[in-house]
Amino acid sequence: MKKVLTIAGSDCSGGAGIQADLKTMATNGVYGMSVITALTAQNTTGVSGVMEVSGDFVKKQIDMVFTDIYPDAIKIGMVSSADLIDVIAERLNFYGAKNIVVDPVIVATSGSKLINDDAIDILKSRLFKIADVITPNIYEGSILANMEIKNKEDMEKAIIKINNEFECSVLLKGGHSVNDANDLLCENGKLTWFEAERIENFNTHGTGCTLSSVIASNLAKGNELYSSIKMAKSYISSALEYGLDLGKGSGPLNHSFMIK
Repeated sequence: MKKVLTIAGSDCSGGAGIQADLKTMATNGVYGMSVITALTAQNTTGVSGVMEVSGDFVKKQIDMVFTDIYPDAIKIGMVSSADLIDVIAERLNFYGAKNIVVDPVIVATSGSKLINDDAIDILKSRLFKIADVITPNIYEGSILANMEIKNKEDMEKAIIKINNEFECSVLLKGGHSVNDANDLLCENGKLTWFEAERIENFNTHGTGCTLSSVIASNLAKGNELYSSIKMAKSYISSALEYGLDLGKGSGPLNHSFMIK
């Protein structure tokens, strides 16, 4: 069985973060492991508190994983400080980690920035440089490309800028755009659109975490990036179409939709 490590924050309500990642990995046929970067007190209505894990303890977690069960792919999610990003990048370089998928959790769906500017700088200079693919949403893509993204043409301009600057593949997610759920991949300078029909479902908590986890799971199994993204898009659509409705706010999708 292939092994995948998620490095991210915990969501006590189970819809996003480490919990969503591990559920997703299990249903995609890989063995999931986790390094927790932060504890969050949250549910479908919002976040009431965040307790960051120290850089030293994150290092210990990574060391214990890599020296025993070496992962075939890495998914990196919420990392809120420059110190943690620096530790993660150094350890992944040290162990020669492969198939690294970075979901740059910079901006929430509401448009609020989630990490400090100094952490964004380290994220770009350290983690993006070792990533195989990064998966920003439209808001995050705007920050990374330093331009406003309003339409398909803007997405194409922005993704080329991001790809040229960071020299890694980029999947720019269009799920936060007005009319569609189309995503754009830039791999080795080539642009590929992944079209999907927008599913009218208010419960989208954790979709970004889930998408990047499916991609990492399939890269671990030896699939190419294109096919890994295609499978991830299909998984997200099916999980949303199930229509799970939990909580008082924007609830989680059903990660186990295929289990009867």
